[in-house]
Amino acid sequence: MSFLFGNRSSKTFKPKKNIPEGSHQYELLKHAEATLGSGNLRMAVMLPDGEDLNEWVAVNTVDFFNQINMLYGTITDFCTEESCPVMSAGPKYEYHWADGTNIKKPIKCSAPKYIDYLMTWVQDQLDDETLFPSKIGVPFRRNFMSVAKTILKRLFRVYAHIYHQHFDSVMQLQEEAHLNTSFKHFIFFVQEFNLIDRKELVPLQELIDKLTTKDR
Repeated sequence: MSFLFGNRSSKTFKPKKNIPEGSHQYELLKHAEATLGSGNLRMAVMLPDGEDLNEWVAVNTVDFFNQINMLYGTITDFCTEESCPVMSAGPKYEYHWADGTNIKKPIKCSAPKYIDYLMTWVQDQLDDETLFPSKIGVPFRRNFMSVAKTILKRLFRVYAHIYHQHFDSVMQLQEEAHLNTSFKHFIFFVQEFNLIDRKELVPLQELIDKLTTKDR
């Protein structure tokens, strides 16, 4: 949540996606921030009583986009065409970009290019009122959950790239506590609602085991 970052002026990679104040989703976001503040992440990710699962997933997906946006924004100077000619998460895992619309056949590209494609694509989904309705009473589309799962699967890849390729830079910037807390929150959330296939999480499985074991 944004409170993790205090009032520091952080540059974000893409413009922050705001949830309109006064909306029900804004109230849900405030509820989530309050429960996160208690420090119990397992409790914080649970669906609040009486709330709609789609809306809860939507609010949190927007928030994870903002968090990753901020985290990646801190290390963009280190993630360049030269340092990261391919989008990878360690030596065994390489990601090629396709969005099914503009780029149908997966293309190999540098990490900064891939992440730019990815975050722009996510932003387009979040800005689509038919997918992420911000007005009360507007129903979610039938395919909302499958789109949300794809968004979260792709956002995970940014965490994976940062941990594998840029953790030294994160430590130099003293951002590791923010990164770990954000990622732990993300993992607890996707585990709670089975939103990412286990095989997709393999590049960070050891870290996931370490971060989640003591909270079981």
